[in-house]
Amino acid sequence: MPTVETSVKINAPLEKVYAIAKDNRSFPEFMSDVKSLTIVAEEGNRVVSDWVGVVPTFGLKVRWQQEDIWNDSIHTCTFNQISGDYDEMNGTWEFSEVAGGTQFKSIVNYEYKVPGLGPLVGKVIHGIVIKNMEGVLGAIKQRAEAA
Repeated sequence: MPTVETSVKINAPLEKVYAIAKDNRSFPEFMSDVKSLTIVAEEGNRVVSDWVGVVPTFGLKVRWQQEDIWNDSIHTCTFNQISGDYDEMNGTWEFSEVAGGTQFKSIVNYEYKVPGLGPLVGKVIHGIVIKNMEGVLGAIKQRAEAA
């Protein structure tokens, strides 16, 4: 299963960055690739949400339901697709304090098979996932540093 690792240093305090990331219901306000996000269930640090993302390159919508488990003591989120367009998708977000701000690291494991189409399509999809994750981290960085 392909893995995408991205990381960004954010010039803002850890607690602020973590709070912005944890407030995923606001993502459509400042993330152009997130068309909509609806919270389905919330219990403690477990959040289940329905996502609709857009892939501008192809004008496609991608839909999935995701479970997030937030660990406030170590500033992480573990997520897993419950259902949706990916064959499989899961990963972690890690937030750590560094000199001058916060390091935000994302690890996403995904499987998206297109029957009958070979490795070339797999490379295109991998590039889209990388671009999408860079966009997510960049949007959180911009929001944290602007406020």
